[in-house]
Amino acid sequence: MNFSLNLNKIALLRNARGENYPKLEEYAYRAIDLGVDGLTLHPRPDQRHATCEDVASISSICKERTVEFNIEGNPFSKPTGEYSGFIDLVRKSIPEQVTLVPDSLDQVTSDHGWTLGLNEKELTSSIQIIRSFNSNSRVSLFIDSISNDVINYEILDYCLKVGADTIEIHTGPFSKLIAAKHFNIIDSLKLLLESAKDKGLNINAGHDLNLLNLKYLKDLDLIDEVSIGHAIVVDALNFGFDDTIKKYIDIIKG
Repeated sequence: MNFSLNLNKIALLRNARGENYPKLEEYAYRAIDLGVDGLTLHPRPDQRHATCEDVASISSICKERTVEFNIEGNPFSKPTGEYSGFIDLVRKSIPEQVTLVPDSLDQVTSDHGWTLGLNEKELTSSIQIIRSFNSNSRVSLFIDSISNDVINYEILDYCLKVGADTIEIHTGPFSKLIAAKHFNIIDSLKLLLESAKDKGLNINAGHDLNLLNLKYLKDLDLIDEVSIGHAIVVDALNFGFDDTIKKYIDIIKG
């Protein structure tokens, strides 16, 4: 299982003061030196955390240090102000992975996946454009594993139909259920992941993952990559940045 560090929360902290402190690039290099497999940014149109300039600098660092760059966002986000539009950021950064998320402009965080049957034509077109920049880029769709208490098997065929080769499981609900000790979610999630593997899909996971719940995903031995950011910053308040990264790597690679 690979570990992609999401740098958004560090960028948010920097932007709170309107200065370049903490410096995002410094933490990118430190994380790579500590052993992360890649870096993730999710630039939104309001640029409240990751900016277009961050995409340029972090993608360049990833290429320099030969780790993967993953860019997340809504493919339908158009240029506005200093934001050049999501597709344009993909074109300029040529990431190893593009994670498509159905964010609206007023969302605080990514709290739901793509809806079965909606945006099919638009997503297909967006993925074709992304692949025209780099045919080797993995394209991932952010999805909900459970819909109305039913395992969301149908979303897997939807992902394949629009041209995605990877899914990212929205693990927010999973994390809440694990915290409440409702461990039956593990068996339900395993069934979905096994079905995804049978269909040839790569599997990523992200949202609300932390030191307490990550081991349950690791033990499934079905996840290719996790993307974690918010909990890293929270845990760094207690353990320091370097030791926090090491703790996550110990679980992920253990």
